[in-house]
Amino acid sequence: MVFFIYRSLYQGPSGRLVRHFPDETVLGWFRWAWEQTKEGDADGWLERELGADVYGLSSIFETGLPAPETTAELHRLLEEHLYVEQELRIDEHSVRVLTDDDEVMLAYFFVEDALVAAEPDRWAYLLHDGWALPDVPAGFSGGRPFTCPMPTRTQASVPPAGEGATYAVVLTSYATSDSIGGNTPVCFPGVRLPRFAATLREAGATLDEWPEELVVLRALVAPGEDEIGPALKRCNRWPDFEREIAETYDAHRQAHEFALRLLEGFEPSHGRDPDRTIIRHSEHVAQMAIHIDGYFGYRQWFFFDDVWAAAYPDLAASLLDYGPHWDPRCPRDHGYGECVP
Repeated sequence: MVFFIYRSLYQGPSGRLVRHFPDETVLGWFRWAWEQTKEGDADGWLERELGADVYGLSSIFETGLPAPETTAELHRLLEEHLYVEQELRIDEHSVRVLTDDDEVMLAYFFVEDALVAAEPDRWAYLLHDGWALPDVPAGFSGGRPFTCPMPTRTQASVPPAGEGATYAVVLTSYATSDSIGGNTPVCFPGVRLPRFAATLREAGATLDEWPEELVVLRALVAPGEDEIGPALKRCNRWPDFEREIAETYDAHRQAHEFALRLLEGFEPSHGRDPDRTIIRHSEHVAQMAIHIDGYFGYRQWFFFDDVWAAAYPDLAASLLDYGPHWDPRCPRDHGYGECVP
């Protein structure tokens, strides 16, 4: 089986589109597509088959050249003729592309099921059905402790530290020309999700190191509030996450009172529709697909602890990778700067 994965802001709450094809190899899919498009209208056929207008992909089928006979020949043709704005990466079992349409960054992948089976911790989130993460199964006993396989931005827990860890993966982009990657996950050691709201409320000394969204989330946690869900609902009416507001860095009570006053004047703009935002939360995972723009749609926020990650280790590792990297096969030991080959 060959999987096609398309990652873009145009793809609704999940930001992803996934299709499955019965071909055994990526070469087999391209040879089949070559045959289907040889009479012309490659754009139309690809959009119908893949479910989206994948920017630049039709260029490889419009060369007039014969279909490739071998994987090596496919690689050569892609490198010479596929229209790619940014980066093309190819190996024996996958084709991975980062491009843009002059509006937003786009990434797409053709990958064989054998590679997915060999690297489930890299592909699980990209192939996950829909935007929402599953809850921890009833009766889950803990399983093997989760070990995060890549660097994170670690924040010191507020004493007294407890067990476990909570991870924040906030997939935001405000410059749409840089809309994939660059969202480094944050780890809060010594706290699980049931105490995460209190930890945010009690934090203060290290706020300058936090992503702006987490600073706002902390300000919107109400005094005495245990669950993070109500603060996420308030975030849905926050006017501008791109703008750093000094008052949200104050001691919590002052920051919270200021933030509530700011919410009172919220008026959606640029087609933003808070009623289209989706929020789910349970004991060990909280998530929000926030509708942020009428044209570019949603951004995704995820919070999960080590209990959830132990229940879904491949999905957790893949999601932690998804924020900073466009390429799921990017090495994990170089930190979260450039997504190197």
